[in-house]
Amino acid sequence: MFKKVFPLSAILSLRFLGLFLVLPVISVYALELEGSTPLLVGVVVGGYALTQAIFQVPFGTMSDKIGRKPTLLVGLVIFLIGSLICAYSTDIYTLMFGRFLQGAGAIGSVITAMISDLVEEEIRGKAMAIMGASIAMSFAIAMGLGPVIGAGYGISTLFFITAGLSIVAMVILFTKVPTPPRIKHIYHGVVKTSDILKDSNLLNMIIINAMQKGLMTAAFVLIPIILTSDAFAWEKSDLYMAYLPAMLLGLIAMGPAAVFGEKHNKPREIFLISIVLFIASFLLMGLTTSSTIFIVAVSMFFIAFNMMEPLVQSMITKFAKVHQKGAALGISNSVAYFATFVGGTFTGLMLDISDRGVIGISVAITATLWLLWTLKLQNPTKHSHLYIPHAEIDEDKLNLLENEHIAEWYINETEKLVVVKYVASAISEDELKSKIIK
Repeated sequence: MFKKVFPLSAILSLRFLGLFLVLPVISVYALELEGSTPLLVGVVVGGYALTQAIFQVPFGTMSDKIGRKPTLLVGLVIFLIGSLICAYSTDIYTLMFGRFLQGAGAIGSVITAMISDLVEEEIRGKAMAIMGASIAMSFAIAMGLGPVIGAGYGISTLFFITAGLSIVAMVILFTKVPTPPRIKHIYHGVVKTSDILKDSNLLNMIIINAMQKGLMTAAFVLIPIILTSDAFAWEKSDLYMAYLPAMLLGLIAMGPAAVFGEKHNKPREIFLISIVLFIASFLLMGLTTSSTIFIVAVSMFFIAFNMMEPLVQSMITKFAKVHQKGAALGISNSVAYFATFVGGTFTGLMLDISDRGVIGISVAITATLWLLWTLKLQNPTKHSHLYIPHAEIDEDKLNLLENEHIAEWYINETEKLVVVKYVASAISEDELKSKIIK
């Protein structure tokens, strides 16, 4: 499993490392550019997410049709061009355009779908945890290096590093990433994309993913501006002292959360705990006058974010049928990236017209409503998988296979296997075999 997942996780983490390197400092640096306002700074911070929102579904759907690898290459090239435009920008509008172009290379859902193609569902939770851990590690590295490099060499250097990382990701794509199996899905026929939104479990996960990402950009607009303002008067080069310990605590919290959520099948409980931490963190960031308490609030935020991160994508792939994965992840990430843009833009606007106290209280109220909504979430049903050589299957019986305890079935054409996803506690393996074997 590790050999299949690590190259893809490396590509995603390199791309996120490039994005995250600038996040801790971009708001304070963007304020110094020609034509800058707090609102435009908020758009810059979340700008990449708007085009991510627009292109996630097309990229996810395209990957289902033409293949994952070609789609990944297109996304990485677009990201590279956007990073170079950001590096050479001298005014707020050019920087904004570069950020929009960075986001247009929307490959996140494609990578997640490719991992789900390569890894059996029984161990997919571990695969998603590896991916989540790699992203969180990118967070940790970026929080430490971003403020230091930005203060010493300028933010343009961070964007040049981002461009270089995208080239490294392309090399990994063509030298280390395996080709996923061809999957032929017939069970229940063709399902429309609209069916994804009608599935209550998938809809709940889409909302959770969106809120988590929206709060992320809100935090990254607030944290550096507040710490370098008259309230605390930190230097830009000192910002790592708030980010680094927060990310280390987040990494520590992520492991137990992933185990409890995946192994013990309790993701709902992890999500609820995380939301409570989000509420507390924004209230403290908005209202405290103590730098120590502010750092504690930042740590609470990153603990909550990292507890959620490895579970969100995994739960979406568990609730979606095999032929829906690319589209389901595309829709989820599209909505999440739109929320990312709204989070940054809203926070920038609020800084223009109010203060951090109002922002903290407003976010806390919104997150409380989110908490109440999430109480309706159900933990996923635990399924087993039956793998039978395709040559042993009666095609006519297979096409007529219907049972309330069978979630779906599909054919792995590359490995010549028929895979049936079912509830083992309700129907036996022998009973299943009797229904479809010649």
